[in-house]
Amino acid sequence: MGANSDTNPDASDEQQKRSEIYTYEAPWHIYAMNWSVRRDKKYRLAIASLLEQYPNRVEIVQLDDSSGEIRSDPNLSFEHPYPPTKTIFIPDKECQRPDLLATSSDFLRVWRISDDSSSVELKSLLNGNKNSEFCGPLTSFDWNDAEPKRIGTSSIDTTCTIWDIERETVDTQLIAHDKEVYDIAWGGVGVFASVSADGSVRVFDLRDKEHSTIIYESSEPDTPLVRLGWNKQDPRYMATIIMDSAKVVVLDIRFPTLPVVELQRHQASVNAIAWAPHSSCHICTAGDDSQALIWDLSSMGQPVEGGLDPILAYTAGAEIEQLQWSSSQPDWVAIAFSTKLQILRV
Repeated sequence: MGANSDTNPDASDEQQKRSEIYTYEAPWHIYAMNWSVRRDKKYRLAIASLLEQYPNRVEIVQLDDSSGEIRSDPNLSFEHPYPPTKTIFIPDKECQRPDLLATSSDFLRVWRISDDSSSVELKSLLNGNKNSEFCGPLTSFDWNDAEPKRIGTSSIDTTCTIWDIERETVDTQLIAHDKEVYDIAWGGVGVFASVSADGSVRVFDLRDKEHSTIIYESSEPDTPLVRLGWNKQDPRYMATIIMDSAKVVVLDIRFPTLPVVELQRHQASVNAIAWAPHSSCHICTAGDDSQALIWDLSSMGQPVEGGLDPILAYTAGAEIEQLQWSSSQPDWVAIAFSTKLQILRV
């Protein structure tokens, strides 16, 4: 996806190519996917199936550096009720905590991977709907980097729920929007944002739960916003995706309602966004045009004639539904399309 500085210039193109893209083919269509964060588990990812049936699957896979193959470990493959809408490993770079993986579908589930990586077991099943055993399915969730005992979930029942996963209790549950909430992202210890079918981006501060700040509303009424990315390196900026739209809207929370830039080089709907974990001005976007694009937003404030162009483009073999940028190995981006997981060196 970019020039590889480590490669001997005399090495064959094939070798060079091999060291920049690794592919894993799953036995099913992949939807949820994410990188492990722990330093001692390099090139490890979780992938989950999208099957139109109750039993689905989650696999934990890892690149074997020596063979160049991404392999699934049968001991770390397990059945999951419904297709997970998202999966995240615990944000624990320094390996201070148990090795946990969370998934969202009908409920939030937290899974524990044994210390010797020989098995996965369900640690917690967290149901935020106290009044009934039925639940509004969870559309997404985010794990708080600054306070890893906290996970925030978003639901089609218009709520966001903040969990204390250590005590297995609800910290806060609030009606966040007028319609389904499609995504949630933390912006700090007690601050999170969400996007919804009502077309708004709202920011919440847990110290003042009665109020939220509307940062953006889509220009056409009733146009859902489906994904939200909050820039960890510069929390003034966030990005959102409009349902069935080929553009990505980048926002500066100091200047609500007006996008600071719109990224308009995709040829079909955008499905996923990921801010660079190590740079405040880079973002990756991916969509139904099979493209993953990396953008440099350092000129964000100044108008660029004809609009901004991406600095890197990669074309996959099918529509890209999922994209994640590795926080512990920031040279690597992972994409999922159809039954394939690919990791790309950027």
